[in-house]
Amino acid sequence: MTEQGVRWTAEQVLALAPDDASRKAGGRLGGAGPWSQTGGSASGAVWGLCKGSGSTPYRTVVDLAGPAYKCSCPSRKFPCKHALGLLLLWAAEGLGEPAEAPDWAGEWLAERAAKAARPAAAAAGPADPEAARRRAERRAARIGAGVTELEQRLADLLRGGLAGQEQAGYAAWEETAARMVDAQAPGLAARARELGTIPSCGPGWPARMLEEAALLHLLDRAWLGVSDLPEPLAATVRGRVGLPSSAEGEEEVVRDRWLVLAQYDTASPDGRLTTRRIWLHGLASGRPALVLDFGPPGRPPGLALPVGLVLEAEARFRPGSAGLRADLGERFAAAEPCGAAPVGVSTGAALDAYGAGLALDPWLESWPVVLGPVVPIPGPPGDAGWQVADAEGTSALPVAISGSAGRSRAGLWQLAALSGGDPVTVFGECGHRGFTPLTAWQAGSSEPVALV
Repeated sequence: MTEQGVRWTAEQVLALAPDDASRKAGGRLGGAGPWSQTGGSASGAVWGLCKGSGSTPYRTVVDLAGPAYKCSCPSRKFPCKHALGLLLLWAAEGLGEPAEAPDWAGEWLAERAAKAARPAAAAAGPADPEAARRRAERRAARIGAGVTELEQRLADLLRGGLAGQEQAGYAAWEETAARMVDAQAPGLAARARELGTIPSCGPGWPARMLEEAALLHLLDRAWLGVSDLPEPLAATVRGRVGLPSSAEGEEEVVRDRWLVLAQYDTASPDGRLTTRRIWLHGLASGRPALVLDFGPPGRPPGLALPVGLVLEAEARFRPGSAGLRADLGERFAAAEPCGAAPVGVSTGAALDAYGAGLALDPWLESWPVVLGPVVPIPGPPGDAGWQVADAEGTSALPVAISGSAGRSRAGLWQLAALSGGDPVTVFGECGHRGFTPLTAWQAGSSEPVALV
């Protein structure tokens, strides 16, 4: 594989940066000046020595198939500025013909290959079905007690009315969430915390709080009758409550070439956890996939996939979740640019897809869709009335100014500028509050633009 396959663009490299500071620092190391003994392998790895402030240069190696990073610098950021600089150098100039990795890089790459080849169940002993059944029954009983308590909390909320929630503050809902954690129902805990944040989210909050309370009540009632539900819906309920996927049934494994459509981070209401959402599209199967990764306080999630790259890999879909939630399994080649924009659908087809998803998962916030060709239409000054309309002007979708992606009006003006009044292709999330644009492609271009 000459020059480690098709090289990435600088934008795709910088999309891996954990923060703006790393992005700027990595950019300063993207030239040949500080680097020596650079090279790359036919299997998809690059390495080099970067001169730092000390006498010993930093040893940096990147496995492009991950991507994964190793550097001898003391930074706790992944990737560090040296890994970003090495990737920028490779993206701009290449690193010559494939070569054998030096010992310090080869050892790390060999460890990664051995770990990937190790059977997942090799170290696991035989399971005790009876013990597992007893544990499941005890947890189900705890969750049932927690659900009963949560239903009482919701009844008290409606009995007392919503008007006092702005003054009541967040503490009562945080206490409710803690009770759900004690009941081993983390999914219910997360929804309780979300309820506590709604009164401070701006105009129209009472309607949103009532909506979320109704959905939480529906989930409570579904758990109490989960044994009578069809298995796909029961798996969805168990997942929404917070039971691990291993308790839900067998995973579906799909091998495909997966196009990375979008990647963005959101913070939990208490700021303790960063969730990274990565949307994938199977080029052969046509199937969407949502991969989640999490970062503890002070550190970004470890998984980063630049938008516009394609990776050949197995996706392990979890039961329930409308067939969206997946974990990445074995990867078979280094990621490379797609070379073409995805094919879009009409706004009407997007609504049909979202409706079909709701039939599978009534708690589904949104459904991933590629719209195109569409034209963004700004709303009146000071109004949130943005739309994306089919190129023929026959139908349109309202745009969610602040949705699950936390997108702002700035991203919409970026989309309008990219369009210039001409049709574009846009990927985003279609939900009950409208369409949240995440990535766009100009007509005739294969280069994705992530919307800030």
